[in-house]
Amino acid sequence: MPTLYGVYRSRATRNFWLANELGITLDHVPVIQAYRVKPGQTDLPMTTQDPAFLAISPAAAIPVLQDGDLVLSESLAINLYLARKHGGPLSPVDLAEEAQMLQWAMYGLTAIEPLALIIMYAAAEGRSSDPTVADAAQKLRRPLAVLDAHLAATGQMVGDRFTVADINMAEIVRYAQGHPNLVAGFPAVDAWIKACQARPAFVSMMDRRGAEPA
Repeated sequence: MPTLYGVYRSRATRNFWLANELGITLDHVPVIQAYRVKPGQTDLPMTTQDPAFLAISPAAAIPVLQDGDLVLSESLAINLYLARKHGGPLSPVDLAEEAQMLQWAMYGLTAIEPLALIIMYAAAEGRSSDPTVADAAQKLRRPLAVLDAHLAATGQMVGDRFTVADINMAEIVRYAQGHPNLVAGFPAVDAWIKACQARPAFVSMMDRRGAEPA
């Protein structure tokens, strides 16, 4: 059984959601980000700075998947690997779809996620009026317009069905949902992400995330 190191309050949400969709069980080893540890806190799970975890992930970042001799330390790569390994409609049917899934994962990671994270952290910390948020939202309009045009034409990220590519992108776009009306301003993106987040596998993942200590 593959082992996933990490917690729900991290990018591991992408992996837990996919596992739910695939109906597979991951051996979950809780590992919390070291920056979240407060002075004097005890009875914590392993942290990203613990020697035992650093032996697995010298980058000191979660999530990490260990599947036999294979160790993967990027959440998007983990999802693409698990989907391909287990097959079915979530996985690519050919080389072209695999390339498109990789393309959209990289586009989301580089063009959307850094800006969306500014919005997410500001919303979580009650700083939504910070000028950096308005700037990030403005800069996001171009990549979201690209995504909107694609989804308006296709309905899904790759192919004519829900796939791992939708999970990967939806979890990136979710970070921007803390900004009022930003995602709603792109109708195809808005309809698509609402459909993604209505899926039972996503709801179950978010319930577990909500139950995890902040």
